[in-house]
Amino acid sequence: MIVSHLTFTLVALHASLVSAATSSTGDFNILSYVNPFIGTTNGGHVFPGATLPHGMAKVGMDTNSPGNQAGYDANAAYSVTGFSQMHDSGTGGGIPLSNFKLFPLANCSSFEKCPTSIAGRQTPRKINADGTPDDFASPGYFSTNVSTDIRVELTATRRTALHRYTFPTSSAHPRIVVDISDDVPLSSTDVEGDVDPNTGRVTGGASFQVSFGPGYYRAYTCVDFQAEGYNLTGPSEYGIFTSDYQLRNTTSVDQVHYGSVDQIGALLAFLPADNNSVTTILARVGVSFISSAQACANAESEIPDFDFEGTRQAASDEWSELLGRVKVDQQGVEDEIVELFYSSLYRTHISPADYTGENPSWNSTEPYYDSLYCNWDTYRTLYPLMSLHDPERFADIVRGMIDIQKHEGKTDTGWLPECRGATKQQYIQGGSNGDPILGEFYVKFSDYASSLNVSPTDLYSALLADAEDQPPNWNLQGRQANVWKKYNYIPQDVYESGGMSTRQVSRTLEYAFGDFAISQVSNLMNMSSDSSKYTARAANYANVWNPNITVPGMDGVRGMMQPRLIDGTFNFTDPRHCSIHDPEHATCYLDAANHDGFYEASPLVYVPQDMAALIELQGGNDPFISRLDYLFDQNYFDVGDEPSQQIPFMYHYANRPGLSTQRSRQVIAQSFNTTVSGLPGNDDLGAMASYAAFYLAGMYPLPATQQLLLSSPYFPQISFFNPTFNSTTTILSKNFQGNPITGTGGYVFVKNVTINGQPWHSNCYIEWEAFKSGSLIELELTDDITVGCGETVDALPPSLSTGGYD
Repeated sequence: MIVSHLTFTLVALHASLVSAATSSTGDFNILSYVNPFIGTTNGGHVFPGATLPHGMAKVGMDTNSPGNQAGYDANAAYSVTGFSQMHDSGTGGGIPLSNFKLFPLANCSSFEKCPTSIAGRQTPRKINADGTPDDFASPGYFSTNVSTDIRVELTATRRTALHRYTFPTSSAHPRIVVDISDDVPLSSTDVEGDVDPNTGRVTGGASFQVSFGPGYYRAYTCVDFQAEGYNLTGPSEYGIFTSDYQLRNTTSVDQVHYGSVDQIGALLAFLPADNNSVTTILARVGVSFISSAQACANAESEIPDFDFEGTRQAASDEWSELLGRVKVDQQGVEDEIVELFYSSLYRTHISPADYTGENPSWNSTEPYYDSLYCNWDTYRTLYPLMSLHDPERFADIVRGMIDIQKHEGKTDTGWLPECRGATKQQYIQGGSNGDPILGEFYVKFSDYASSLNVSPTDLYSALLADAEDQPPNWNLQGRQANVWKKYNYIPQDVYESGGMSTRQVSRTLEYAFGDFAISQVSNLMNMSSDSSKYTARAANYANVWNPNITVPGMDGVRGMMQPRLIDGTFNFTDPRHCSIHDPEHATCYLDAANHDGFYEASPLVYVPQDMAALIELQGGNDPFISRLDYLFDQNYFDVGDEPSQQIPFMYHYANRPGLSTQRSRQVIAQSFNTTVSGLPGNDDLGAMASYAAFYLAGMYPLPATQQLLLSSPYFPQISFFNPTFNSTTTILSKNFQGNPITGTGGYVFVKNVTINGQPWHSNCYIEWEAFKSGSLIELELTDDITVGCGETVDALPPSLSTGGYD
């Protein structure tokens, strides 16, 4: 327990230090340290365009890159194909969204000869002297200069984008393409579209294929135009186009025969400004999953006056307030580290997206968040980071997930969403991981659930539905629950309808962790029988442990998770599976050919809820440490796959936190930077961002628990303001001496911890109570990597088998 009694002196000390933290960031603009372009090429798939925190509208540039999952590619070799209104960020899978592209045309020889198809209109960007594209972005704003001398600026509200196109004075007939039908895969069907010849308003919609699952979603848009500096009386030319064929004066898609043509939209021309002055035309674009009328209503209510600068400033202010809840002292810290931290924190708030009011499937007054895509990626670090500084939004997301569970089931029972995009279910990855998200919320905010409008009864019912009821299709939601309850693992040779018989080991481990999360909730709810039941099920990970497996060429590393058959015998998956050493080059992903039992992970995996038992299974601390060293030294550690995220911090459980600190810092040094290729693969909707942010803050969370593993921050001090608790917790490194560039060595190892001036019993973890009450956590640092967790038994981080979570 944290000592709650404070003397006046300690209170004053804490207040002065918090004030110092505030003043240390008061002289710089946090948003100037956000670089939206990190990870926008080389597979990061990051969205750099304009959006609000968790906004539905994500307006940005689309390029003709083959890896444009977020629309954009920072490689200057790729041309612009349009500026679309909705994107995801950091995803793999098929390319999602990128709906309703607009594109400005400076000059065409005639209306009928304007290039309106994607291939016809694609245009290079202007290139800077250093070879980079002339693009700029900051939170809530994006701009580019196109080689046709048109300047494009973008900003957004929650469901509406605002474009500003500044045409060259040579543009006698400034024109704008409104592409209704084209997402990147050109998947649209049932296109509808209309042009108002008097105002130029374009409305329309289409059905589009989802990117990581079956089926189609339907989306709609509403586009209005206004000029800056002069009165825009309506279009001087208008018409519907199909591909590069324009029909002047047509007002509806129904008037043209488009058959199998997959590119349909509207083309409008406007009179330029008088006297050869600059022509600037604003395009306000509302989006909706309900109807084009709803898209118009969204736009009219959110940006009624086409005020670009006001809209941009409002977006900037919202981002400043949110990111400003986490303050760092930058003294003695490289600017790149500050930039990496705030850019990572920023990307954790791009998704999931707030689709409240845009659910086409049922009526509800509850919040509705989508683009979860997927819980498997984000449950480990994104939501625990949200717990620290944005609990109200976390509560809304939880409420939305519970509402989906109530309404989306095919029977009387529904299931928590797992992978979701554009209002549709998508494929489950390694396991159904809504349970640890709800568990994380309740464990951290059970005393505040009512004030945050989360029903504990509904939350627990949703958890039990996942744990106990098998859905018709466990590829899309829920678990293979009947088999799980019958065998206490997922056997590799069970075949039943309702999902792919793959990923059995990964699903066993994830189901066990889900049950662990439920045990923590039931324990807080004083449901002792359920607590015992789910605690026992949380230990089912051991049922797929084979003690006789070794890594070829490394006999000292013994014992692995392995696929197991119904009769209890083990099948075999090479321990090198999924690594760079895998002789089979296995896919490790979601496909019918994946018969090895794992998803994005190897048999060299982890059991986050019970590390003490895993250490015992592996023969004790020394063999465990040797195995971890082997993972890193032989390049088995895969920083880009989420099951690896805790591995650098596992040394804590063997009483060697200094090794965790060094490994985690080496991960940052080797795998993260502030360049456009500065991520180790997909950002996975903020999964990599929240991972890096925690490492830079000197912590690592275990979802649905009261503990955070402790290292040293990259800053002399870092403070988290939590608006639900109305409290600020500051972590202060009293003798901070900077960050080794390579992550190796340095004065960075935690030797001693005090909380509110009182000695704390562990150098390896801190309790949530310190953040709940608002505390001053002081770290004494050393250059001695051999430091341990402390002198008492409870200095080691908790584990399930040791009763640490009781």
